Parts: sequence; C-alpha cells; structure tokens
Amino acid sequence: MPTSNQVIVIPVLGDNFAYLYRYDEDNAIAFDCGDCDAVLHVLEKNNLNLSALLITHNHFDHTAGAKELKKKTGCALITTGKTVNDGDVLSFGNENIRVIATPGHTASSVCFYRQPSDTDKQGYLFTGDTLFAGGCGRIFECSAATMHQSLQKLAALPPDTLVYPGHDYTLENYQFAGETEYANEIIKQRLADIIRLHQQGKPLIPSTIEMERKTNVFLLAKTDKDFAALRKRKDRF
Repeated sequence: MPTSNQVIVIPVLGDNFAYLYRYDEDNAIAFDCGDCDAVLHVLEKNNLNLSALLITHNHFDHTAGAKELKKKTGCALITTGKTVNDGDVLSFGNENIRVIATPGHTASSVCFYRQPSDTDKQGYLFTGDTLFAGGCGRIFECSAATMHQSLQKLAALPPDTLVYPGHDYTLENYQFAGETEYANEIIKQRLADIIRLHQQGKPLIPSTIEMERKTNVFLLAKTDKDFAALRKRKDRF
C-alpha cells in the first residue's frame, strides 16, 4: 500500500478515521475529529502544534470532538458553508489545500485536496464519507445523480493522488464489488489482496485515485441510473 510520512492516521470510534497532515516540522492540520482525546494524544506524542481542524461534513462521528479540540489547542475550526466554500484554497506554510464540494452523503459534504507543489509532487485527498476505498457513502440529503457527479469530480484528480477516507469499509466494499456485474479480474485480484492484508493486520488505506478508477464499482458505473441501482444494492448488502 502507498504511504506518506506527512499523514498520521488516527483510528477513532471503531471504524472512523481522523487525520493529521504535517505541513512542516512543528505544525499540522487535522481532518475531522470524532474523538478529541485521540487527536490530542497523537499531537502530544509527535510534539506538534495544531493550526486548524478541517471538517468534511456535519455528522457526529466526524465532529464530536471538534469544539473541545479547538478549545484545548486554539486551532481554527474550518467547516463548509461557514468558513469555506467550493474552490477555496487554504494556505498553511507552503502548502495549499483546495476545498472540493462533493454533495451526496450530505448536502454540504466537502473533500480537501492537498495540491501538489514544486517541492512535493504528491497530492493528498481527504474524503470524509464521500469516497471510500472501493466504495462510497450512503446518500442522505441529495439525489443519487448528485453523488455520482461528485464522485466523478474526484475521479478526475491526478491518478497518483493518495485517498484518505473517513471510514475503513474496505473489505466489505470489495466483497460487494466481487458480486456485481462490474466485477473483473482486477477487482478480483484487489479483493484477494485486501483479504490477505486484513488477515495480516496491515492497513488498508490510503488508496489512490488510480486504484479507485480501476476497482471502485461506484466510479465504474457509467450512468446516474446505474449508479443509483448499485447504491441501493449496497444499502442492502
């Protein structure tokens, strides 16, 4: 699996993830916070200052610790529709983070894309509950067509972009993928790899945009109608 020393993955609340992105030696930004204590522990362990907390969407498992984390660290709290909007670019040191509106899971869901720079060509995408490794989030506040369009927007990012989702549903997602009409040899091999990594206790994230383009059945769905039918099937899986 691809890795990055700049991103620290923080498991919270069972299968949730919060993330720290280290943009220089002493400072970091966080993405989502379901548990303040878990994020504080990692900040202290790595001797990092927290500049900002960026929230992908307003569900409790991504925001429960946000106010407390802001209070204890003095970080800025950045949320869609209040402090940022689609296309905004946030600067931290020499790093630029672009806000990408991705309505579907919720009407105000966003993803945060750390843009490649002259000194670091790697892109990083923090997707909340919009895009998972091998899957996508449930649709609560929008149409299936809206969610499908949001996913296609993410699929257009550079193929080597590292994808950091808000949950680890990877094994279940690929088990589902193997039972769909989109199943192909690449997906079957990916499922076998995921099973092996899972049995070995190794991390299943991050993914890449290239991997999602090839093996995520929700990105392979050609039309909004196909996507909607697939999402309904996954809801019952």
